[in-house]
Amino acid sequence: MFSQAFLLTNSNNLKILLNPLRKLASQTVLYGLSTIIGRFLNYLLVPLYTYTLPAADYGVVSEFYAYAGFFGVFLVFGLETGYFRFRTKSEGDQAASYSAALSFLILGNVFFLIVVQSYSGFLSESLRYPHHPEYVIWFSWILSMDAIAALPFARLRAEERVWRFVSIKIIEILTGIGLNLFFILLMPKAASVYSEYLPTKFADPDLRVGYIFLANLLASSLKLLLLLPQFRGLKLKQGITLLRPMLAYSLPMVVIGFAGMINEMLDRVVLKLLLPYDLNTNLRMLGIYGACYKLSILMSLFIQAFRYAGEPFFFSYSGRADASKVYALVMRYFVSFCVFIFLLVTLFIDVFKYFIGAEYREGLDVVPVLLLANLFLGIYVNLSIWYKLTDKTVLGAGVSIFGATLTVLLNIWLIPTMGYMGSAWATLVCYGSMVVISYGLSRRYYPIPYPLGRIFFYLLLGMGIYAANRYWVRQNMGEWLGPASLLLIYMIVCSWLDLRPIMRKRFKT
Repeated sequence: MFSQAFLLTNSNNLKILLNPLRKLASQTVLYGLSTIIGRFLNYLLVPLYTYTLPAADYGVVSEFYAYAGFFGVFLVFGLETGYFRFRTKSEGDQAASYSAALSFLILGNVFFLIVVQSYSGFLSESLRYPHHPEYVIWFSWILSMDAIAALPFARLRAEERVWRFVSIKIIEILTGIGLNLFFILLMPKAASVYSEYLPTKFADPDLRVGYIFLANLLASSLKLLLLLPQFRGLKLKQGITLLRPMLAYSLPMVVIGFAGMINEMLDRVVLKLLLPYDLNTNLRMLGIYGACYKLSILMSLFIQAFRYAGEPFFFSYSGRADASKVYALVMRYFVSFCVFIFLLVTLFIDVFKYFIGAEYREGLDVVPVLLLANLFLGIYVNLSIWYKLTDKTVLGAGVSIFGATLTVLLNIWLIPTMGYMGSAWATLVCYGSMVVISYGLSRRYYPIPYPLGRIFFYLLLGMGIYAANRYWVRQNMGEWLGPASLLLIYMIVCSWLDLRPIMRKRFKT
């Protein structure tokens, strides 16, 4: 009798805990629809670039998009997270918090554009592209439009208007892809056939990297036009009173985000400077590393989709009595799925390698290291709720600054001797260290009963399967049967540990 009552109580508790997880999972899938479909379509440009451009040219693309990561954080001023925080406060007015954030964002980006346009020549020379100041000008407009669009997108997420969010994202991506195909494939052919009717600039091979930036600029412009309805109904007077506390909360997020970009993007900025070769060879190495980094696409897509759904979910659920238990379950299932992605890519790397051109495949050894680094980044994203929910964003900034400092020192130390492999190991060590520190701080300020034993088991199982495939299974069972068997073993183990208890409880009720 007692055992039946105990089982019924546990079953009810499990159902209560799983209900919010279902909502988070469904929203992660929906946001993943835009993220996975959108970014996957965008990633299809990587084969276009790597099969048509020399590695040195792709190095220029990788470098500029690394800069975009830094400025993308700086130009949003942390107001995306600040808007979520103040929107959910009972005393805050939702429209006022949105008005305050968006008004400041627009003014800040207009000032940025004025400065860049005034010094575009100096900036292009400093970046060693003196003949292409248009790179700097076009990119500044891309950065500003994307930063301003961040708040309307955040509002759509907060209001759970997922399909509008998804549709605008996909339209932007499809536009960018179409323009890239036009500029890179169709326009050179048209220029050769109709050269007498087209300006010589259309056939300029020296501008082929610039065409990539121009396609992005036009796609970002269209996105901002589609978001214009989200600019209506601003309450500027009410918003001014919220601006100071919102900035006090949000600006440390800039430090956190900027430090995060150092961890994520610094390698693609400094490789050109720290590799011990001539400029063209350094750019070639940068292009190879940037292309191989793209092979961690599945991990990056999942983490990005989880971020979109997770941030508003964590804030909205923070007041519940069972919040810490739900957050612990989220981490458990998150790690399990990330290890699956790690194994899927590494076990079948001979398939994924065709995503990039043959010239770039000499860098494939960095892929497992970068996948594991991104896995730890995902764990850190989960852990970071402790400083967001306790308003201790300054402490969170301290963790990010530590990680950024470690990234800088390790890159300076390792790149001259290990090349781009040194950058990959620096990224892994950085994210691993930040996970350990953030977990320690979360135990003090916002304790969550994370299932450490289960998490370590998933990680060790994944590493063991990867090592077994690389050093024994692959040579003895073939390139397909061995990896497929190992991946199936992992799936069976995870299903037995995680899905079987849920299904048993469900059928008993």
